[in-house]
Amino acid sequence: MQEDMYSVEQVAALLGLHVRTVRSYIRSGRLNAVRIGKQYRIAKSDLEQLTGRSTEPTGTAGAVEVSSIVQLDGVDRAAADRLGSLVLAGVGAPRVQTLYDEHRHRLKIIVIGELAETAEVMQLLDSVLNSETGLLTGE
Repeated sequence: MQEDMYSVEQVAALLGLHVRTVRSYIRSGRLNAVRIGKQYRIAKSDLEQLTGRSTEPTGTAGAVEVSSIVQLDGVDRAAADRLGSLVLAGVGAPRVQTLYDEHRHRLKIIVIGELAETAEVMQLLDSVLNSETGLLTGE
């Protein structure tokens, strides 16, 4: 059985990431890929492994998993580090990953988990971003 394969550009578009970020994942071993000529190809199962979705049926009827990407523009490195640390310290079971793009001053927070757990992370982010504590401005 032949498995679906994606290009680096397709994976970047699917995940809302920059192409260089996807290539960095491949070089660091975080995302498995096969090099064909001058291009990488990523298997569907490897992409699902990166995003946390299982390729095997779980056998649990009605199980819900949420994947969310929160993008914050205009964030400096120090604020991104503070917010990333706060979110990572405040979460329980969901998988959370933060990515900072130095050139675009953009922070992406990727949350994967059950519906209620993901909602808690989103509520935490909402309260932090809408508070007047100055977390993002360093005040």
